[in-house]
Amino acid sequence: MIKDEFSDLEMQRLNKLEQMQEQGLEPYPTRSRKTTNNADAIKAFEKAEAEGATEEVPVVLAGRLRAIRDMGKLIFAHIEDRTGKVQLLLRVNELSKEKMAEFVRYYDLGDFIEADGTMFRTRRGEVTLQVSGFRMLAKALLQLPADKDEVVDGQVVRHAQLSDPELRYRQRYVDLAVNPHVREIFKIRANTIRHIREFLDERGFLEVETPILQPIYGGAAAKPFTTYHNQLHQQLYLRISFELYLKRLLVGGLDRVYEIGRDFRNEGVSFKHNPEFTQLEFYMAYADYEKIMEITEQMVAEVAQKVLGTMKIQFDGHEIDLTPPWNRMQIRQGLIEHAGIDVHEYPDADSLALVMTEKGIVFKPGISRGKLINSLMETFLEPILIQPTFLYDYPRDISPLAKAKPEDPTTVERFEGYIGGMELCNAFTELNDPLDQEQRFLEMGHTYSEDEEERNPMDEDYLRAMAYGMPPNGGLGLGVDRLVMLLTGQHTLREVILFPHLRDPDTDSKKE
Repeated sequence: MIKDEFSDLEMQRLNKLEQMQEQGLEPYPTRSRKTTNNADAIKAFEKAEAEGATEEVPVVLAGRLRAIRDMGKLIFAHIEDRTGKVQLLLRVNELSKEKMAEFVRYYDLGDFIEADGTMFRTRRGEVTLQVSGFRMLAKALLQLPADKDEVVDGQVVRHAQLSDPELRYRQRYVDLAVNPHVREIFKIRANTIRHIREFLDERGFLEVETPILQPIYGGAAAKPFTTYHNQLHQQLYLRISFELYLKRLLVGGLDRVYEIGRDFRNEGVSFKHNPEFTQLEFYMAYADYEKIMEITEQMVAEVAQKVLGTMKIQFDGHEIDLTPPWNRMQIRQGLIEHAGIDVHEYPDADSLALVMTEKGIVFKPGISRGKLINSLMETFLEPILIQPTFLYDYPRDISPLAKAKPEDPTTVERFEGYIGGMELCNAFTELNDPLDQEQRFLEMGHTYSEDEEERNPMDEDYLRAMAYGMPPNGGLGLGVDRLVMLLTGQHTLREVILFPHLRDPDTDSKKE
């Protein structure tokens, strides 16, 4: 039973609930009579005040009790709803000694209450609800954590706050209840997704939905989660990408498609990785990676302008300007400048590994040439890409779904977008030759062992779809969680995901 874990203070709240029931006061009524929200009530009063109206406008407000200041015959309180806080004034003259005593006896911070009355302005200038009646809507049995006492006008006012990161992530409902800035992050997140949709919809893209449970995973270099369908006797995978299904739709004549949804990758957890994350992918027929660069920078800049009112953001101590056009850096030229290595002079893994060893560059032994180049990028290029930059022209052997450059078959038309030293998106001129794609799948099978995460399994149905004719196209995958991190100035995905995955504290304690 949950009450078996109650503290003494929480048992007092439980006793108050039982006493209310004994007095015939319902602590969880079925319906609320709320007529407006806090912000609109204040605006309505201010408008009437400006127009010189004299008649009183009755309202019924509801919200969570966030502050109480008991002054005997007067009680000031604040309730909060999604639009903000409003002050309540409870006075014995308008209520009664019995109703005032009821409030003092049964009402605590965190309770949801309903209050009716009329709005007025106090002598200190605060728009306030003069309460003529109130009732409980939901008695909070657990106390909001880490209450803070603040002295206001000589009186102690209690405000709930929460700062412990672990508790905030595990009990997000409490975090949202007591930290307004956290609620603001998730409002920005919702608006970001809404404006991404608007941007793509206005350009003729069709939003679609593709399977989350897939018989063959693919479209990215990642290890999948596996599950089992009992009736079909079939092992299935949670998708790691939307790509292969979205590009099937291009074959069917839907030449501009996108999806915003969840991907799942059975990998490590870090400040920029979560096993379950939100991804945007779109594919556009008759476009190449240069066209996708233009659309990407326009989309991110426009979304920032609509969500934040500016294209300049603050992240990790830097002012970042999202205004297009963004910087472009070819990988080869970037490594010549910053690592002193021209990768074109080292056509195989052995020769490139040798020069990296001579320069004292640490890397994992036995990896492919493309992975060695990727290691150089991670060391020398990614940390310096603070302002928005497209890093482009990737090695073929780590880009099995991208089209090779006509003049250089070892390099593909692929870019990744970086902001604040962090990868935001990945895009290709998409490979649409089914025979070449089949060869790439076979090469991946030979290059990586059976349990290698980067191995892309052969997808015969995808090849069959391509064989019907896939128009030339460009595609993009963008991490929505990371974009929200940038727009809100947060430094970990856990701050922008409502319920991030965390270690099981019971399991950890048993290991100790």
